[in-house]
Amino acid sequence: MTTPDATLRRFLGYDMKRAFAVIQSDVNAVLAPFGLRMVTFSVLVVIRDNPRLRQTQLAEILSLEKPNLVLILDELERLKTVVRARAPDDRRAHELNITLQGRRLCDRALEAVDAHDARMAEGLSLEERQALHTALRHVETNGRVVDDRRAVSRS
Repeated sequence: MTTPDATLRRFLGYDMKRAFAVIQSDVNAVLAPFGLRMVTFSVLVVIRDNPRLRQTQLAEILSLEKPNLVLILDELERLKTVVRARAPDDRRAHELNITLQGRRLCDRALEAVDAHDARMAEGLSLEERQALHTALRHVETNGRVVDDRRAVSRS
């Protein structure tokens, strides 16, 4: 018996979109008790792992639009988890640091997201998980190559 979306199921992007929708919904539910969402959690983790990171670097790492990042950072500052400071060598740039409160929140949220990730990967062997990570990174790289070619061809 075929499914109503059988034609679409031939495409990697469609299967990834469907899987991501489930993952995003679940991880947001897991993070809600911490006052976080997937995007705010991601920003918090990257800032924690990269002290004095510049806002522009963070936007690039997480592929976020700069105006959206400003709103996310405002939210994290209101939660007293992140502080922005002018970069000493460039007053136009802001450096980002996690607060002690932010570090504690991040550590607790990481435990919850680890459990979420294990639940999402239930039934996959370690080798299958590693293969999935590798495959998704290949897809991401291939997409970037296409984007780079488009950027070059537009000029």
